[in-house]
Amino acid sequence: MDIGFRLDIIVNDLVIIEVKSVEKLIDVHHKQLLTYLKLSNKKLGLLINFNESSLKDSIVRIVNNL
Repeated sequence: MDIGFRLDIIVNDLVIIEVKSVEKLIDVHHKQLLTYLKLSNKKLGLLINFNESSLKDSIVRIVNNL
């Protein structure tokens, strides 16, 4: 993706992990990860916000055309 997009982490060339540290995840964060999934032709992504009191509450699973 040489057009200016930089995904945070890719695991086993299958899962994209987008890391945030924001007060609250908003719609644009979900759309950003979905765009990465579409551009890289991947199916699964995880959006993780480290600015939450519980990690369990900060992980969002996003899928592309499943």
